[in-house]
Amino acid sequence: MKKAIIITGFIFSVLAVSVCTQSCAPTKVVAQKSGAQLWGENCIRCHNMPSPTDFTDVQWETVGLHMEDRANLTSVETKKIVDFMKSAN
Repeated sequence: MKKAIIITGFIFSVLAVSVCTQSCAPTKVVAQKSGAQLWGENCIRCHNMPSPTDFTDVQWETVGLHMEDRANLTSVETKKIVDFMKSAN
């Protein structure tokens, strides 16, 4: 019985890592999009698009972390959007 539980636990662990590896990796679609495109597609959903000059580079980092959670963005999307906002600042 213990052996079956250990084997089952191991199988679930492998599956969890496999699922995370597949779902956590950026999709090809996201990888091909620019920060400007992701900014236009995501920010307008909830509010007027902010100007790059509305915040400093440090503030854009904080905004990015906040919006990653609020807008359910991936870390790749967030980095691209924040890099775009900082480059246009």
